[in-house]
Amino acid sequence: MEMKKEKKQQEKVKKTKNYDKGQIFVKVMAGILAALMVLAAASTLIYSLMI
Repeated sequence: MEMKKEKKQQEKVKKTKNYDKGQIFVKVMAGILAALMVLAAASTLIYSLMI
């Protein structure tokens, strides 16, 4: 009974440490796009205030 619990806990630890490359790529791209949106909004605001 104890062995089964230990194996399940070890499997959970392995799953949390193993990151999927696609998941990392999606998060990086989302961060880049969010930064671009913020820069675009800031530049638009600056441009509109200069006129």
